[in-house]
Amino acid sequence: MERDFPIVHAVTDSTALERPGFVDTARLVMSALGRRGAIHLRSARMSGRRFYEISAELARHQDECGCWMIVNDRVDVAAAVGAWGIQLASHSLGVVDARAVAAEIPVGASVHSVEEARHAQASGASWCVAGTIFETPSHADRQPSRIPFIRDVARAVSIPVIAIGGVRPEDVGELLRAGAYGVATIRGVDWERRTTSTQESDLRMETRLPERPRSAAREPVTRYISAYDAVSDRGRDDHSDGERSPAGDTA
Repeated sequence: MERDFPIVHAVTDSTALERPGFVDTARLVMSALGRRGAIHLRSARMSGRRFYEISAELARHQDECGCWMIVNDRVDVAAAVGAWGIQLASHSLGVVDARAVAAEIPVGASVHSVEEARHAQASGASWCVAGTIFETPSHADRQPSRIPFIRDVARAVSIPVIAIGGVRPEDVGELLRAGAYGVATIRGVDWERRTTSTQESDLRMETRLPERPRSAAREPVTRYISAYDAVSDRGRDDHSDGERSPAGDTA
């Protein structure tokens, strides 16, 4: 893999994938992020067949817009649809086993300690997603690890470190200065937006305004890219992180 690794990661949850119009929403997010972003598909409740169908639809869009589609946990689905990345959790296959199944796809690992980050890199992970950094409803029972955790992980490994957990656009600068390569967000994507054609039609009837195509640049998640650019001296075309290895070198 010789693609630049994304700096902003839009992560789904099980509820997001089950909402009507999710694929259309996901396409908008992917188009807005382009090659600087990734969408992570994950669901603990959806059937394997339906998860495959959604992944296959969005895999075609990643080739058009350059936004990575990263499949969480389901290594088989990632390999079947041609995802550009695989994200593993603590309950998933290990990195070594995942790469044995899909050797051509870069693999990332979710980590919650410096030791886990070191182990992920030693096992062949191309990046790690580290958290939970701040308080977040999705992990209300987990003590946030805060900024120093990112600093410790970034010093311990040379692969890109993606910060996750309650990250807001205004946090991006501090996380980058601590050594993060990029950030991931669930709530910042606004998966709960109105997406069905009926709802959009009703809204147009209420306002009586002419229909306007939705601009991908208006997607909420692009605030994270704007925040990145505001504090980063690396520019739009260079996402390398000092001596940090670009994801994919180990794949």
